[in-house]
Amino acid sequence: MKSVWFSALPFDKTLVTLALESGVDAIVTDAAHADDVRALGRVEVLTPEDVIYVTLNSKADEDTAIAALKSGGKSVLKLGWEIIPVENILAQSEGLGVEVASADQARLAAGILERGVDVVVVLPEAATELKKIVADVKLSQGCARLAKAVVTAIKPAGLGHRVCVDTMSMFKKGQGMLIGNSSAFTFLVHAETESNPYVAARPFRVNAGAVHAYAIMPGDKTNYLEELSSGDEVLVVGADGATSLATIGRVKVEVRPMLQITARCGDAEGTVFLQNAETIRLTRPGGEPVSVVSLKEGDEILCSTDQAGRHFGMRICEEIKEG
Repeated sequence: MKSVWFSALPFDKTLVTLALESGVDAIVTDAAHADDVRALGRVEVLTPEDVIYVTLNSKADEDTAIAALKSGGKSVLKLGWEIIPVENILAQSEGLGVEVASADQARLAAGILERGVDVVVVLPEAATELKKIVADVKLSQGCARLAKAVVTAIKPAGLGHRVCVDTMSMFKKGQGMLIGNSSAFTFLVHAETESNPYVAARPFRVNAGAVHAYAIMPGDKTNYLEELSSGDEVLVVGADGATSLATIGRVKVEVRPMLQITARCGDAEGTVFLQNAETIRLTRPGGEPVSVVSLKEGDEILCSTDQAGRHFGMRICEEIKEG
């Protein structure tokens, strides 16, 4: 997980408050104001003495940053860094931070060598973009590969324990979670963003499916739905493939009537068990939610296909067949 720090040098209470409200991981300020920051919120407070700042002017400066990181220190490149030297440092070490003065610079730093720097240090001149920077750097998880799949079967599956994932975030139309009986074929289960005459919308919730199902998680991992709990971070996926993070506030497991839905994408076929109720929806290719009650064979929905093979949620190279 990448970190965002705010550089409160010089100290400015208004900007520090904004930084805390934006969700930064640490505040860098002078030692004289460290306790003032701690009084405003529970956050890591660093002083310039805790950080090794490096201005990149030569190859020797790259070596200085690398040595600091390998010795366990916190190394931050001063504003004015360029991509090639940063790539050289990233290739040889972990934990690098860079100063940024805009959201564009933050996005650039977070994507260098696809992996990106580990720490983005936002300077005061970028304070107006701080919330966007935090969202882009900390929440964005890249792009999920979604494809159209055709529904081939829908049938009652009796009673089962289903899992509602209630997050601390508000989903938008077109967003949900990737859920399936196999990690190699998951369905974009839409969040409960839509109202109907009988039930109000629950835009913080994904009624995700049966307890045994896989959920695609951040960091290219999976969890069984039954394993999820309060405080866990889950992967939010939009119909356009954009992903972000949400933190679980509560998980509800209850016995409900279930449907088994089967779909085909190319040569791949997958299934998912979802509650038999109008409020549970999959996602059409255009981002429109479609209720499982009105879903028909031949309908197109969004799914994600992948190589099979997971062990404790981690990707492995092994011949595995899941049905």
